[in-house]
Amino acid sequence: MFYEPKKKNHGLPKNPFNSLIVPRPIGWISSVDTAGVCNLAPYSFFNAVSYQPPTVMFSAGAGAGDDRLKDSARNIEATGEFVCNLATWDTRDAMNLSSISAGPEVDEIALAGLTPLPSQLVKAPRIQQAPVHLECRYIKTVDIPGWTEADNYKVIFGEVIGIHIDDAVLTDEGLVDIRKMGIISRLGYNDYARVDGESVFSMERPG
Repeated sequence: MFYEPKKKNHGLPKNPFNSLIVPRPIGWISSVDTAGVCNLAPYSFFNAVSYQPPTVMFSAGAGAGDDRLKDSARNIEATGEFVCNLATWDTRDAMNLSSISAGPEVDEIALAGLTPLPSQLVKAPRIQQAPVHLECRYIKTVDIPGWTEADNYKVIFGEVIGIHIDDAVLTDEGLVDIRKMGIISRLGYNDYARVDGESVFSMERPG
């Protein structure tokens, strides 16, 4: 089949685009506003983009407030800080609950029954139940104009200035054992995938 996204002429029950670029890692972004209220939200338009400095990005769609910003984007642009926590199989229900549409006065960490931990270098809290936390300093926002105002996205870049790794997911040789982490990723529709021992394989680069 062939279709043109802007024409929406795929003829399928749902837009298939999100089911094609998969699996997408989930950035479970914690931030805090200028009044000290914490926010937590999962973003599947998320990834690492460079090694030195280590840099991550996530993309946030339009929010429901008067400024049309998601709470995460508003908080990060105002404070210059955030934390990326990695979502796992064990935290899948809490991650899903934290995606609820709620006002900026709602603390999704408390709502999801999670435990906040103080960070070392930023004010935004970490999530105790996550095996990895990336403390980030805001770099910049790139606006992606949409076909309508509701389609506008903000791609937020942050430099990773501090990394926490649960010792339980490290091997005796000092390597991260992805099999022990139980990381989950986003597929299309309402589907997710889990990284486990059966799905991991290795290949050596040529040369």
